[in-house]
Amino acid sequence: MANEKECGSVHGVYSRLQSLIASFLSKNWRFLEKAWKLGASEPRKVIHCLKVGVALSLVSLFYYMRPLYDGVGGTAMWAVMTVVVVFEYTVGATLYKCINRATGTFLAGSLGIGVHWVASQSGEKFEPIIAGIPVFLLASAATFSRFIPSIKARFDYGAMIFILTFSLVSVAGYRVEKLFEMAHNRVSTIVLGTSICICTSMLICPVWAGNELHLLIYRNMEKLADSLEGCVAEYFNGDGTVKTSDDDFSKKLQGYKFALNSKASEESMANFARWEPAHGPFNFRHPWKQYLKIGAAMRNCSCCVESLSSCINSEIQIPEFLKKNFSEGCMRLSAHCSKVLKELVVTMKTMTKSSTTDLLVEEMNFSVQELQNALKALPNQLISPHGSANDAKVETTSKQVIVPVIEIVPLATTISLLSEIAARIEGIVDAVEDLADLAEFKPATDNKPEQSQCVMDKTDDETMKVLQKV
Repeated sequence: MANEKECGSVHGVYSRLQSLIASFLSKNWRFLEKAWKLGASEPRKVIHCLKVGVALSLVSLFYYMRPLYDGVGGTAMWAVMTVVVVFEYTVGATLYKCINRATGTFLAGSLGIGVHWVASQSGEKFEPIIAGIPVFLLASAATFSRFIPSIKARFDYGAMIFILTFSLVSVAGYRVEKLFEMAHNRVSTIVLGTSICICTSMLICPVWAGNELHLLIYRNMEKLADSLEGCVAEYFNGDGTVKTSDDDFSKKLQGYKFALNSKASEESMANFARWEPAHGPFNFRHPWKQYLKIGAAMRNCSCCVESLSSCINSEIQIPEFLKKNFSEGCMRLSAHCSKVLKELVVTMKTMTKSSTTDLLVEEMNFSVQELQNALKALPNQLISPHGSANDAKVETTSKQVIVPVIEIVPLATTISLLSEIAARIEGIVDAVEDLADLAEFKPATDNKPEQSQCVMDKTDDETMKVLQKV
């Protein structure tokens, strides 16, 4: 019996240990699978990791090799620390940190040496006082400057490095004899580290913040166009419900959220892009701030699309006969809005001015006017000769059904939101056209007069149809 109990306990411990090992290996395998998928989907992040390794290897040579070590001394560790701190994913972010760190270190080191010299000439009695007062004043002033929006956006990191370096030099200068040599070695190693970071970031598969911002803006615009058109088309699909069984289509309908939640990324990329040199189609003085205006205009439009999505998913359903009467106008307006946005996407993607944008805006505005005219005629359609799907919620008079007002509210709200979306899309058009002028996009080559005449003929035909309906 004792032997059986011992065997049972040993077997239990072995089973638990085996399950723990299996669970540990399973979790590690899932982690490796996720890491592999991340690297496969975004290979530039893997390249960035390799670039950091290259930069650290290069700067470590100054510590490993005796001739280089004798040139920079033990302060070579500051170069290693600089690479770890300032190397970022994009070229703009790396330049921002490198320039701020080098400038802040140089200014703080120079002021620290000057204060130390003045304090050393004032005698032992007043030296700590004269050395301490500038620390208080400059540290307070530099900290306050970090609250100023214009300085915080571009020089926040430099102000922090200034405070750190000046405090260290001032405190160390009070006890260290060879202060000038220490400051010189510190500045030189930081310049060395920043130079290696800049060269590695710009020469090995560079990732430009300006190009990333450009891609982010027009991709969000394309997603917004698909989301708007798909949302309205799916609502008027005939059964009164929005189908969400297709995951890809559901994600497409939620595309407006990318434009709605990208403000922080846009501001960060625009700030870093201003530090970058000319690259690709972007000049040194490229109007990066204009991209923020385009992003703000898209967010204004996305807010209306979000409200439209909530209205469409309302529990109160519109009567089918009214939905059929207004479905054509609503879908036509959403299609024209989507065409305008997609034309702007082509304009930004090719960096070429479009000759058809104005014509598409005219078509969109005509669709708005047509839909509003149909809405004005809505009271004449509130009496349904065929009855409503909800007979319990209506009043019958002479075999005619009067539609309750509560069922009309979602339809009127949808039409009003579509009209507001069209108006806000015009704001996006103005922002993109301003960007085209400031960035000097290539002129369009299309034959505008012939297209204009074609659109005007089409507009006249649609006007006649609307008048006949009224």
